[in-house]
Amino acid sequence: MIKVITYGTYDLFHYGHQRLLERAKELGDYLIVGVTADDFDKQRGKINVKQSLMERIESVRATGLADEIIIEEYEGQKIDDIKRYGVDIFTVGSDWVGHFDYLKEYCDVVYLERTEGVSSSEIRSKNRNVNLGLIGEGNVLKKFFDESKFVNGIEVNAICIDNENEVKCYENEQLTLVDNYNDLLDIVDAVFIISHPSKHYSQIKQALNQGKHVLCESPFSLDENECVELQQLALENDLILMDSIKTAYSTAYNRLLLLLKGGNIGDIYSIDATCTSIRDYDDNSWNSITSWAPTALLPIFQILGVDYKDINITSLILEDKPNFDLFTKIDFQYENAVASIKVANSVKSEGELIISGSDGYAYIPAPWWKTDYFELRYENQEDNRKYFYQLDGEGIRYELVAFAKAIELSKNNAYIDFDVSKAICKVMEDFENNNFNKINKY
Repeated sequence: MIKVITYGTYDLFHYGHQRLLERAKELGDYLIVGVTADDFDKQRGKINVKQSLMERIESVRATGLADEIIIEEYEGQKIDDIKRYGVDIFTVGSDWVGHFDYLKEYCDVVYLERTEGVSSSEIRSKNRNVNLGLIGEGNVLKKFFDESKFVNGIEVNAICIDNENEVKCYENEQLTLVDNYNDLLDIVDAVFIISHPSKHYSQIKQALNQGKHVLCESPFSLDENECVELQQLALENDLILMDSIKTAYSTAYNRLLLLLKGGNIGDIYSIDATCTSIRDYDDNSWNSITSWAPTALLPIFQILGVDYKDINITSLILEDKPNFDLFTKIDFQYENAVASIKVANSVKSEGELIISGSDGYAYIPAPWWKTDYFELRYENQEDNRKYFYQLDGEGIRYELVAFAKAIELSKNNAYIDFDVSKAICKVMEDFENNNFNKINKY
């Protein structure tokens, strides 16, 4: 019996996929089809895949051509699979000619001509893009614009900005620049908001009332009840409202959560997260707690939950600006655990994340919020494990893919539950109401 193996993403399954599998089947007696996992596609930079892994597997299964379907999850798996299944022929499309010649050491390699005039990329590009507008200022706004170019399904066609120096960054781009938020909302399907946090509530509400989907840099609001109101407004109008914390969309961070929930370090009793930087500040600057706390709070609320028993906030405050913190430390007490964050725009510390459990601990080095690497460490150091995952665009492009898919499916598939978004807003409200211990700056 001659065994043949081939691999692909098989997104938006079409006639070209069908013909390729048919020709692969003709090469032998038994066809194994490897479908690439979502995370492996992301590692290879394919972040515009429209269908889930299970949808793509079912598309392959429905052809009746595959005798066996497997999942491709890691670099180097092709050699392992060829050995494991006793494969005689490896085959793939002709656009990969020469790329897999290294497999000739293990089996025959055949490159098949692809069907002309059809591809998943072309199908995706023909689908109507979501016209996305951006409003705000600073480097993050430019990062979102640049990263949007890597994502099918979304096109930034307008930006609302009134800073002349920042306008110059977009002079050579094909888009509309406006200085009025209403003008932006008139020409887009959805908005990404990264204006000052004090404006988030009103700008989100205005967009939702005009039927626009919203992706907003966390927090949604500086008030818990306003956050609930916005969520209800989105639901009533069948609109997507997503919290933008790009860390939530990184492959490494998601793998970490899965390992922890699987009990790999036992019961979790402590979480310590630090996010700091040194920045110049003026009247328009974000304070430390709005700049960094949503990110630092993310693993605490996603791992330990939002039902903490007590909270204690201590902040280093500018004397002439009572709600402008240069540094803040927040301690949480849970029923069976504790947690702590340190955030700052004017104090520097090691930006690491440490999660302590009964069997071991997770160590995520600085800057943990955009890590591509973490470790699980144990009493017996021989049991320690290191995990590496590629991170493209700091997670922004993965976030945009999730936003576009949520709009397409009319289903909010955000990686951040609303309860977490609401809990973040509650912490902001505590700070705004001066429910904190104050350290005066000398």
